[in-house]
Amino acid sequence: RDSMKLNALDHVNIITDDLAGTVRFFVELFDLDVRDGPEPLPPEHVQWLYDDSGRAIFHINSKQMQQAFRRETSSGPMTGAIHHVALDCSDHLAFIERLAAHAIDYRLNDIPAINLKQLFFSEPNGVLLELNFRGE
Repeated sequence: RDSMKLNALDHVNIITDDLAGTVRFFVELFDLDVRDGPEPLPPEHVQWLYDDSGRAIFHINSKQMQQAFRRETSSGPMTGAIHHVALDCSDHLAFIERLAAHAIDYRLNDIPAINLKQLFFSEPNGVLLELNFRGE
């Protein structure tokens, strides 16, 4: 049991009515690399978005894609029991400029006691994102 541990958040899976638009949102905001999901996943229904370390951070699936675990989802203001997804990021000022350039409404939360800045905003399907910037 001593070797059991949670290592890191692996990925976030988002179901969407607009695959191309959702992929574009994440690519433009985070400079991610778009790749087809692995076979046999159909690329017209599944796109994986990779960071510069080669990690697939976001799995974007069209509603038409058969999920490994079936559950009803809907785009909009509710994301079930998940309140938000937090991402460790760098350069909060550059992200603020990018959010403004895309006319994305955000909230900045500054916690000086632990030298943490946070940006909160929703992606196109209503998932609340929290970007964390430590030491900035």
